[in-house]
Amino acid sequence: MPTYEYRCANGHLFEAFQRMTEDPIDKCPECGAAAERLLSTGTGLLFKGSGFYITDYRGESYKKAAAAESASESAPKSGESDAKPPKEKSDSGSSDKKPASDS
Repeated sequence: MPTYEYRCANGHLFEAFQRMTEDPIDKCPECGAAAERLLSTGTGLLFKGSGFYITDYRGESYKKAAAAESASESAPKSGESDAKPPKEKSDSGSSDKKPASDS
């Protein structure tokens, strides 16, 4: 249930813990003058507990640097390409070969 803030015609401020479906309070509890509900800005969002980390909400500079790093990792590095390596030349007159035996 929300807490509503009220102000009466004489300037008294008070709060009331009411259901959303309840009618607004129309009289000040201090002086009995007419009261009106104030528009509230709400409360700040506060994370408590061990499940939230400062790294969950990084700044824009960190996000840009991380995106640039991941983009550079996915691109091929210089010297690397999708082309096949050159074939080795076969040298038919090489002296490294053993001579055929006549047996």
